[in-house]
Amino acid sequence: MNVQEQIKKYITSQAEPKRSEMQDLHQHIARVSPGCKLWFEDGKNSEGKTVSNPNIGYGSYTIQYADGTTRDFFRIGLSANKTGISVYVLGLKDKTYLAQMYGDKLGKASVTGYCIKFKTLKDINMDILEAAIRYGFEAPE
Repeated sequence: MNVQEQIKKYITSQAEPKRSEMQDLHQHIARVSPGCKLWFEDGKNSEGKTVSNPNIGYGSYTIQYADGTTRDFFRIGLSANKTGISVYVLGLKDKTYLAQMYGDKLGKASVTGYCIKFKTLKDINMDILEAAIRYGFEAPE
């Protein structure tokens, strides 16, 4: 199964209204960065154990570990969670930037160093979420 098929299967596995909102966000993020690399992480480790929620990923950046090894990973992530939806903005050097810049303007969302979590799209300002996503794509590594 290719990445597009995995993404479609993941989105369609969600109950409504989360399914429609995930589809809307998926299309919206893809429009912000057309042609970006798409990822699908199923949330399982190499032993097949679930270690996180599945994620749809967009774009890429290189993570450098303390031992000097590197790994490519997605810049923006989209994931369903128990209470709603999470959008991840990864690779930011300043872990306070998202909350300071977008937190008060987003609406009913919790914002951490790299995660914007909300219950439903109706609760948030999509223009502000798009600005945060756009920043994530453009931020220097």
